[in-house]
Amino acid sequence: MPADDRSRHLAVVAARAAADLKAREVIALDVSERLVLTDVFVVTSGSTERQVRAIVDTVEEAMHAEGVKALRREGVTEGRWVLLDYGDIVVHVQHDEDRVFYALERLWKDCPVVELPEDARGASGESGESTAEA
Repeated sequence: MPADDRSRHLAVVAARAAADLKAREVIALDVSERLVLTDVFVVTSGSTERQVRAIVDTVEEAMHAEGVKALRREGVTEGRWVLLDYGDIVVHVQHDEDRVFYALERLWKDCPVVELPEDARGASGESGESTAEA
């Protein structure tokens, strides 16, 4: 069963918040058919640890405004790969290098992409190379 409307809405909220801080290549993947724990993965990246933490802060503020609190937060101190678990969605904010190395998009390539509005897609990588293909 595909992700429900609430999960899709929260994914857009998180994606827009990340895009507001120039997060790179924000994507959302419907993992509901593969995982029982969550419906949507939102994946994005930043060029520095400081930017990763700032994106995380902004996503948390936006989700709080929606009345949703993270059930679990991991990786905030290091600022390399932060996972925010909101139950219905999980937000992955990675450092650009870690995003290329771990390639979550490739790992979950069989999952449908959740369409995000233009203002929620973030910036493209500066090198012109897509991290989704790396």
